[in-house]
Amino acid sequence: MKAVRVVPTPQGGKVEVQDIPVPQVGAGQVLVRVRAAGLNRGEINQARELRSGNAITAGVELAGEVAQVGEGVTGWREGDRVMGHGKGCQAEYAVLDPLALMPVPENLSWVDAAAFPNVFITAHDAVVTNGELRKGESILVNGASGGVAMAAIQIASLLGAKPVIATSRSAAKLEKLRQFGVDVGIDSSRESQLEVVMAATDKRGVDVIIDTVGGPVFEANMDSLAVRGRLVNIARLGSATAQIDLTKLWLKRLKLIGVTFRTRTEQERLECIQACARDLLPFLEAGRIRLPIDRTFAIDEIADAHAYMQLDQHVGKIVLTVA
Repeated sequence: MKAVRVVPTPQGGKVEVQDIPVPQVGAGQVLVRVRAAGLNRGEINQARELRSGNAITAGVELAGEVAQVGEGVTGWREGDRVMGHGKGCQAEYAVLDPLALMPVPENLSWVDAAAFPNVFITAHDAVVTNGELRKGESILVNGASGGVAMAAIQIASLLGAKPVIATSRSAAKLEKLRQFGVDVGIDSSRESQLEVVMAATDKRGVDVIIDTVGGPVFEANMDSLAVRGRLVNIARLGSATAQIDLTKLWLKRLKLIGVTFRTRTEQERLECIQACARDLLPFLEAGRIRLPIDRTFAIDEIADAHAYMQLDQHVGKIVLTVA
């Protein structure tokens, strides 16, 4: 089968398409015939870090059909349309835990389904589980044109957050984001985040911030939070370091929270998937969640897909078509 492989080199991982054996399904596992697989920035960053060891198959999310179920698996059968989160998803076949799979609604294409798992599981974990967002609270999403950020905006809007505020360095991107639930857009290339946030919240500040930028906006985020606000950091696209004024942390009784799958146990990862499915699948089935696809690439065009993502011009998801 074809698979996107990351080959370690002293300079970092080299990504290429290889022909490898179809993985064998074991007890308690499901083999999926992959039709589409999402591409995520974290995969590119992790590939760069692979300097030793064995080659690995890339990808953490997929959509496709159940090809085979292992001994002891219940709830899934051959031919079921599924989407899921796991390892080795950018290939023609992948093996996943049955608890890592979700049913694909009939109205969803393979490409749309492949765009759902990683960003909405991550965003749900950030907004709902860790951010503890409640109806009527306000939220700010930094760097809002990426896949996880756009998922966070939709989740916040569906949960009744007001206002939903988003930042971007592109006025054109902000305009596109309004259709996904943004009430107030901040062009961070020319506007003060703090001034706009305070004007939009009657000088109270926001209850939750979902941040993908990191260091360059950390101080503004601290200033923008309301008393008992929660800052949830998903990524550090701008910088991984920042200075903190502990007096602000203390006086406002803030919570600073980091979220990642890298240090989670397998059980914790599966719990995140199941929580997302429980809360969001009804919205997805009802057509109330939109899956913006910026561009698709065939699996053989993986190098072009990586290059396009690194241009940072996309709004929404980049998806690989596998078959």
